[in-house]
Amino acid sequence: MGGFFARALSGRNAARLRAFAPLVVLVVLCILISIANPNFIEPRNLVRIANSAAVPLTLAMGMTFIILMGSIDLSVEGALSVAAMVLVLLAANDGNGNDYGWLAVLAAIAASTAIGLLNGIVQTVLRIPSFMTTLGVWFIGLGLAVFMLGGSAVRLMDGSIRALALERFLGLPIAVWVAAGAFLFAIVVQYHTRLGRHILALGGGEDVAELSGVNPQRVRIIAFGLAGFFFGIAGVLSAAQLGQSNAVIADGRLFAAVTAVVVGGTALTGGEGGVLNTLVGVLIVTVLANGMVLLGISPYVQQTVQGLMIIAAVALSLDRIRLKIVK
Repeated sequence: MGGFFARALSGRNAARLRAFAPLVVLVVLCILISIANPNFIEPRNLVRIANSAAVPLTLAMGMTFIILMGSIDLSVEGALSVAAMVLVLLAANDGNGNDYGWLAVLAAIAASTAIGLLNGIVQTVLRIPSFMTTLGVWFIGLGLAVFMLGGSAVRLMDGSIRALALERFLGLPIAVWVAAGAFLFAIVVQYHTRLGRHILALGGGEDVAELSGVNPQRVRIIAFGLAGFFFGIAGVLSAAQLGQSNAVIADGRLFAAVTAVVVGGTALTGGEGGVLNTLVGVLIVTVLANGMVLLGISPYVQQTVQGLMIIAAVALSLDRIRLKIVK
């Protein structure tokens, strides 16, 4: 009897359980927090959760495509810092006389996209692992942003851009709608374009994908550029929400992005998961953080819980029956 159940939980059944586990966790988490503190389900708090999830969701969309390939992008904080810096210095601000309006937004996203393309080109041309490539670009981007800002905070004075965070549409901040648009775009890319299929194929096995006609170098460069595009949008939203750009605007964003992707069920080994999983992961992380604040839990305990959550998510997402070697 024990052998029967072991076989039943293996293979497809185990994969299905792993696929739905994050959603079950999210639902249970919401129920438990609501019981502990009914203020959790108040409309005002739900709007707060949605607003808090806007930047992490946008960042996690870009990170998802990289992890789906079996790679990693550590340049999140550098790319976001550059995007925020470009936006603030080109839009109306208290540091110079520039006032390019929404052209500054386009320039910010373009700058972050360029950083993503740089990641892809360096990795594929020089054949440097994505971990080391993006780690270096992270520090380059962060250093450039701090240098251009003069080591101080520069305030964003453009009211139309600040409106992304301050104004609402149908009861939600515009930033939430921008993040929702980024999510829908990510869905289209993954499920309805050749690029999305090729990214998934690379994660499943680069050798097999190449034999099937996929160009790994081109797909990687475009995927990293796409990630940079999402990071740029997140940089714009961050600057609009904070009302400025400074040296620490991106602190902790890398952790949040990777956590959301992993907790959502996208395998770090690549080829399994996607942006729908990441949406659930972002909600789990955001709801958990919001719930712990409502319950008055210490920030240090919150960090401990998040760390444990990552370990548990990775453990549940791995198929240890097929995993022969752990590196």
